[in-house]
Order: sequence, then structure tokens, then C-alpha cells
Amino acid sequence: MWGTRPEETALAFGGDAVVPGRAAYYRAVDVHAPAPVAFRRLCQLRVAPYSYDWIDNRGRRSPRALTPGVEDLATGQRWMTIFTLIAFVPGEQLTFRITRRDGRALFGDIVVTYVLRELGPRHCRLVAKLHLPEPRGLLEAATRPLLCAGDLVMMRRQLLNLAALAREDDQGQV
Repeated sequence: MWGTRPEETALAFGGDAVVPGRAAYYRAVDVHAPAPVAFRRLCQLRVAPYSYDWIDNRGRRSPRALTPGVEDLATGQRWMTIFTLIAFVPGEQLTFRITRRDGRALFGDIVVTYVLRELGPRHCRLVAKLHLPEPRGLLEAATRPLLCAGDLVMMRRQLLNLAALAREDDQGQV
């Protein structure tokens, strides 16, 4: 758990119904922008990962300008190369599952939900929940702590980048 408040682990996440009872890892950040602005920025995950681009995006910088049309959501869309959008609540939640074969081979059947919680007119929280499958053997069990530590570093960067860009969007700087 990183940055998450105790009450946020009790929220309803889209992945809960898809893969109940799995190990869960939470990450969260404050976003100093209205929830609709933050959600629009969250939709940018459709085109880039917004974490450490030299690792996750083959060295290409994730776009700073908003990409037209990415907020037009439909289940089955490909996101961040290895994920597919499996559920969403417009303006509130996005739920993804790793569906690309190489991603599943490397990471397993991971489901991730991003939730926005509005706290005030220009303040919200971006909370992510990862649902991890049971390890499929000793090797996965041994490498699980490495996966979780690596994900923490990458998702922390992603959430901080999205929060900063949403704030800039709200202030008209992007």
C-alpha cells in the first residue's frame, strides 16, 4: 500500500467483481484538479503509460498534450500496450486486465482499477488497486515481491505524473 488512506481500501473497485478474493495492492495520490479534469487525463493511459518512459514506453515520452478522442471509452479497447479495458464508469473508474500473451506470461492475470474520489471543487484522489493472482508455482512465489516492488516504483511515477498533468490542465498550462 502506498499513499492510500484506510477508507480507500473499502471503496468499490471494478475489478472486485471480476476477480474476487485476490491479493490486492493499493496506490493513491492527491490531485489538485477537479475530478472531470483528472479523469480526462487518466484516459491518456490509452496512448502511453506515463511512468518511466525509458522503461515502459521504449524511450518515447508520454504525450503532455491531451490526445483527442481517448476519452471515448468502450470495453475491449487496448490500453498501455498489454492491457484491455474491461469495465468503466464514465468520469469515475477504469478497469483493465492484462490480455496480451507476453504480458500475461511475464506478470500473470493482473487486473487494475483506477478510481477517482472527489474531495472538493479542485481536489480529488486517484486511487489504484491491483488484483494479483495466486502465484503459479515456486518461481512466481519467489518473484512476487520483486513484481510488487517494481510495480510500486512504476505506478508511483505514473500516478504522480498524471496528477501533475491534470493540475496543469486545470490551470491551462498544457
